[in-house]
Amino acid sequence: MPNSPENNIKDKLSAMTGSVGVIKPQTLHFDQPLKLVCGKVLRQYDLVYETYGELNKEHSNAILICHALSGDHHAAGYHSKSDPKPGWWDSCIGPGKPIDTHHFFVVSLNNLGGCGGSTGPTSINPDTGELYGPDFPIVTVKDWVESQARLADVLEICSWVAVVGGSLGGMQALAWSINHPNRVKHAVVIASTAKLSAQNIAFNEISRKAITSDPDFREGYFARENIIPAKGLMLARMIGHVTYLSDASMGEKFGRDKKSPDFNFNYGVEFEVESYLNYQGERFTKNFDANTYLLMTRALDYFDPAADFDGSLEAAIATAKCSYFVVSFSTDWRFSPERSEVLVEAMIKARKSVTYSEIDAPYGHDAFLIATPRYIDVFSAYMGRVAKEITHEG
Repeated sequence: MPNSPENNIKDKLSAMTGSVGVIKPQTLHFDQPLKLVCGKVLRQYDLVYETYGELNKEHSNAILICHALSGDHHAAGYHSKSDPKPGWWDSCIGPGKPIDTHHFFVVSLNNLGGCGGSTGPTSINPDTGELYGPDFPIVTVKDWVESQARLADVLEICSWVAVVGGSLGGMQALAWSINHPNRVKHAVVIASTAKLSAQNIAFNEISRKAITSDPDFREGYFARENIIPAKGLMLARMIGHVTYLSDASMGEKFGRDKKSPDFNFNYGVEFEVESYLNYQGERFTKNFDANTYLLMTRALDYFDPAADFDGSLEAAIATAKCSYFVVSFSTDWRFSPERSEVLVEAMIKARKSVTYSEIDAPYGHDAFLIATPRYIDVFSAYMGRVAKEITHEG
């Protein structure tokens, strides 16, 4: 089938073979205390980040990439020549890709509370000399934006030409536009929402309960005993992973296929979809921290920029000065197109410049990570306009 979606995707990817190459993460240490929304203060902290492309002499071509729940600073390229897997958004960042490093200087960081090297539960608490563990304070999207602004200051970036993110990253892009209106020219909000629905909060609570109910969780101090709550973290990831996919994509990939033709009449893994979820869950336990998972999901729950404006999303967005690009996906039932449309309507009422696209894609919420042709086309078109603005300003 030469015109199948799969072949179209392969053709699109083969046309975008450009890579940012081998990338070395960098670490910045901050001694300036950061007061968090929760009332606690981080006296010092580290942020790990990567950069792709070159910063122009006017410092006007910088883009910030904000990661989602399980993401980190490694968004593009490879960490070595033998690295088998590129960064989590390599399909969209690099020469000739939507976020084209021929034009843009791209910064991608691991947020505070993460487990990719930035200060978080797996870091040493300078007050005790031991791992923070569950004692690391709960951080919010607003806290992340403030720490990112300090990173921008060190990098001498007065204004981002664009802040870009999907899912939880999209929330950060929206928060940047509201909290630092003079420092953002374009906010790209992909597969995201202005606040979680009750159903989304419920899924997050089930995932957290799976972790905290694991006997090996030890109230979050599991690392002191050199153990991890693997069963709970695995279950949380399996729950989350199902919500990121669509029924159609799971049916197409697995259907009711079994590992063997006969029923075993027990509760072991028999269906291919069961095997896949178990594999994803087990892999996740090897590279993600349980306390970080709790923290990230709670940051999702708390996000609601309208709360600071008497519940008016329109009033919150009215403070912004940037243009918006909002993208949703037809089969994303976690952050549905209807949620993006609420956001877009508030932007229109606030008289902001907004471009909106709903992409017909079968992959559910994870579609923002998959380079479907229509998605790449509209993303590239918008970022191409942004690149032209830089050229005209120069």
